[in-house]
Amino acid sequence: MVQQTLNTPEELLRFQLRTAMTMEHDSLAALGELAKAAKSPEIKKLFRHHATETEEQVANLQQAFKLLGYKESTAPSPSTKGISKQAASLLERSAPKLRDQVAVSSALGNEHYEISAYEALILPARAHGLTDVVALLQANLDQETHTSEELRTTLEKLLG
Repeated sequence: MVQQTLNTPEELLRFQLRTAMTMEHDSLAALGELAKAAKSPEIKKLFRHHATETEEQVANLQQAFKLLGYKESTAPSPSTKGISKQAASLLERSAPKLRDQVAVSSALGNEHYEISAYEALILPARAHGLTDVVALLQANLDQETHTSEELRTTLEKLLG
C-alpha cells in the first residue's frame, strides 16, 4: 500500500473526513457486537438507538463530501479497529455478570475517540469558512457528546 503524503490543509481535511467515514462504519459494526454481548434489554436498546444515530452521522458525512465536491470514500482508521479489538478482548475475558459493564465502558471509550475526531474536523473546517460542512460535523459531534453522557450515566447506574 502506497502512503499518500498530505501536503495541504485541504488534503488533510479530506483524509480526516475519509477516516471519519471509516470510523462511523466501524462504530456501526461495533454497536451490533456490543448489543449482542449486552445482557440488559435497556443497554441493548441504547446500542440500537445509537446505531440509528450513527446511520444519521454517516448521512451527514456523505453530505459533507458532496458540499466539498469530494468523491465519497474511506481511509484507514486504525484507532477504531483497535478500540473494537480491545472491546472484543475484554468481553471474551469477562464473566456474564460483567458483560453490560464491559460493553458500556467500551462504547464510552469509542465515543470519546469520535468526539475528538469531530473536534479535529470542525476546527479546520471553520477556519476555512466551510459553514455548511461545520454544521453537519457539529450535528454529529452533538450526538456523540449526548451519547457519551448517556453511556456515562448508564455506567454509573451499573456500578451503583
